[in-house]
Amino acid sequence: MRPSVMKHFFSLLHHELRALLIAPSTYAAGVLFLVLMGWIYWKILLQYSLEPQEGLPASMFFQLFWLPVFFVVPLLTMKSVAEERRTGTLETLMTTPVTALEVIASKFFAAYLFYCFLWLLTLGFPWLVSLSLDSPATGSHLMDRGALLGGYSFVAVSGLLFIAVGIFSSSLTRSQFVAAMLSFCILFIIIIGMRELQEESLAWFPWLGEILNIVQVFKHLEDFSLGVIDTRPFFFYICNSAMVLGLAVLIVEAKT
Repeated sequence: MRPSVMKHFFSLLHHELRALLIAPSTYAAGVLFLVLMGWIYWKILLQYSLEPQEGLPASMFFQLFWLPVFFVVPLLTMKSVAEERRTGTLETLMTTPVTALEVIASKFFAAYLFYCFLWLLTLGFPWLVSLSLDSPATGSHLMDRGALLGGYSFVAVSGLLFIAVGIFSSSLTRSQFVAAMLSFCILFIIIIGMRELQEESLAWFPWLGEILNIVQVFKHLEDFSLGVIDTRPFFFYICNSAMVLGLAVLIVEAKT
């Protein structure tokens, strides 16, 4: 990549990060995320205290990753392109020596970095609980490195596609609300719809169910939680993220 392109990208990235930090929707997403995930973790610990459970608390915690994804990703990405298109600043920006690729990439990485930062904050939940316990064995159970590393690795790699979908949705419209709803619908299809389709396919077309199992998000989470590092999920998320962002770039170029 040429130095001038790199300079434009990092300048745009700095601008997008600053815009995220002053946007009310960013703080709304952050507060809702931490409150929801804190409540979920508390409910998991309460369930463990009432009766023995199979698996680790961290594994159960990451099984519900899709709940915050459905509202955090739309809130973080709905303004990215739609608001600039509505106010006319996108057309002005494209008259400068920057490319649509740089614009989309900067918006993507800004939202992705903040998304990962929110998830890293949840690491404080098991850490604070383990500090308050007198039993080192229980604390180590909460801070199991394998479960935490696998869960956060899944969050990081799957977040590439989720954020890319949000940026793509925002590039299609001038309305933040429409962008958020479109992002929600696509994410619902990817996460929940594909799971239901795969289960139905196993009953009628086993061969198709096995193929869909390869792109099934919950299957990827299960493998990561067990410490199974397969190259196929990385290939799936990275390639599809690049494809979705490429479509967003083409849309921005076509509409400006």
